[in-house]
Amino acid sequence: MNLDGLLNSNLFLWVVLPFLIFLARICDVTIGTIRIIVVSKGKKRLASFLGFFEVLIWIMAISQIMKHLNNPACYIAYALGFAVGNYIGITVEEKLAMGTVVVKIFANGYAADLINSLKTSGCGVTCLEGHGTTGPVNVIQTIIKRSILPEVEQIIKHFNPKAFYAVEEIRAVNAGVFPARNHAFRGRIIRNWYKRK
Repeated sequence: MNLDGLLNSNLFLWVVLPFLIFLARICDVTIGTIRIIVVSKGKKRLASFLGFFEVLIWIMAISQIMKHLNNPACYIAYALGFAVGNYIGITVEEKLAMGTVVVKIFANGYAADLINSLKTSGCGVTCLEGHGTTGPVNVIQTIIKRSILPEVEQIIKHFNPKAFYAVEEIRAVNAGVFPARNHAFRGRIIRNWYKRK
């Protein structure tokens, strides 16, 4: 079978082509999801680089749809690729954990152990006294790399499991105290827990 015959065969038109459109759509939507997040963080060069490939892949996928308007399998593949691409894009971005966040902790009662553990782990900590609905609270704020957020959440849950906390994305910071490296930060957390047991 020659190439023209292969490209016009039922197998190609109803299975291979929709599958290729599905894959292309996953790629371009995944890249697009990451690009939007990168734009929100002000990374212009990376956003432009990702945008080039996002649109290039999209044009290739949509051109095949336009050539095969009578093929509903292509429409379904296009829509499925869009849905799966969104899911994968968000998952990839979560794994990359780009950016910086501020963690605001509202702790009732004794919070010295929590504050000391955050400080000992290398986090910059700002503490304020406040009044909540149920009485006095300690308002503790720390600005950290998003990649170490799970470890900070572990510290909060370990030392003050009933504390209310909120995490907000921030675009830029100036100066401040940050843990040097993720593995060094994790090591300090483990050492601090063992010292307190």
